[in-house]
Amino acid sequence: MSDENTVPDEIPEAGAAGDDSIQAVYKILRDTMPVMAIEHEMMTGTTVALQDDVMTVLQNPDVFSSLGAAEIGQIRPLIPLEIDPPEHSKYRKLLDPLFAPRRVAELEGSTRSLVNTLIDRVIESGEANFHHAIAEPLPSQVFLTMFGLDVGRTPEFIELKDGIIRPPVDNPAAATEYRNETGRRIYAVLAEAIEEKKQSRTDDFISQFLDAEVDGHRLTEEDVQDIGYLFFLAGLDTVTASLDCMLAYLAQHPEQRQRLVDRPDDIPAAVEELLRWESPVAGVVRVATQDTELSGCPIKAGETVSVNIGSANTDERFWAEADSVDFDREINKHIAFGGGVHRCLGSHLARMELRVCLEEWHKRVPSYELKPGTVPEYTVGLRSVDNLELIWET
Repeated sequence: MSDENTVPDEIPEAGAAGDDSIQAVYKILRDTMPVMAIEHEMMTGTTVALQDDVMTVLQNPDVFSSLGAAEIGQIRPLIPLEIDPPEHSKYRKLLDPLFAPRRVAELEGSTRSLVNTLIDRVIESGEANFHHAIAEPLPSQVFLTMFGLDVGRTPEFIELKDGIIRPPVDNPAAATEYRNETGRRIYAVLAEAIEEKKQSRTDDFISQFLDAEVDGHRLTEEDVQDIGYLFFLAGLDTVTASLDCMLAYLAQHPEQRQRLVDRPDDIPAAVEELLRWESPVAGVVRVATQDTELSGCPIKAGETVSVNIGSANTDERFWAEADSVDFDREINKHIAFGGGVHRCLGSHLARMELRVCLEEWHKRVPSYELKPGTVPEYTVGLRSVDNLELIWET
């Protein structure tokens, strides 16, 4: 790896190429630092930005392992995220049917009702912070409904989620301790829920996890906790971030917004294209199991490798008209949900939540824009927008 691709403390900031978009930053990385060593208090290792390198990492778990890649307050490997093949296939075989399109379709009615309840609370006011009013509570309530927990606990679960994703401290050591303490609270909540479901099964995911069996294998209570922990975090914040990015984009592109109002059948395609363009989960991490290389740059065994999904999804070497947001794109093989064996287990559920929310919002709030003076501020990592202030006519 050349010295020019080694950056000690910073990466290019938006605006460096005369464009303040994250996509402009991704282009800089692809053109000048496609494989880049990072030495930073928050992370050391290597990042890769090209579509080909990203897919090499994602599709070769024997060389780039998920085990130990996530540090989000867990005490055991998260299932199935941090389980590599061949053990990984056992869990996917058990869990995939629970998140299949047919099962997800059964949740659409309740999800649509939740969206409308949230819209009811703000529609007459003519303005709202979309992040706090819609994008954040929706996936939390869907999760609570799926897991048979009280929807009234939504504020508690949002607080726990934020304690892992965005701990309110200002240094890495304190952040790790805060995450660990929050993680212990999450495990306690899940253990309590599991104990309740052991005594009285209902038609919820925890009950189904406890009863599921494949090839004679039953999940242990710890397995159910580890699955629940992953879905608690992955299911809450990623959908929130995706909704934030989509509404921020549509609020600033009225012609695209109006198209979804006039042609709601285009919403599924718009969801896919905005997932590609925004890539709310901008990257994932793997750990090299052996010495290897990417684009001719050496990677040592044990080294952390961060794949830049957002860059891969806008790589002009792979995508035709990569810089155009095209709701008519015929082939959209984006990797916003990852790739390879660890591709997101909940992708069908996330797609349903995003589609239903966009359908109901544009049906009831067809004309909206950013509140004057609002400049969307995107968080690092997961690209949520806390200050997504929208206004509309009532």
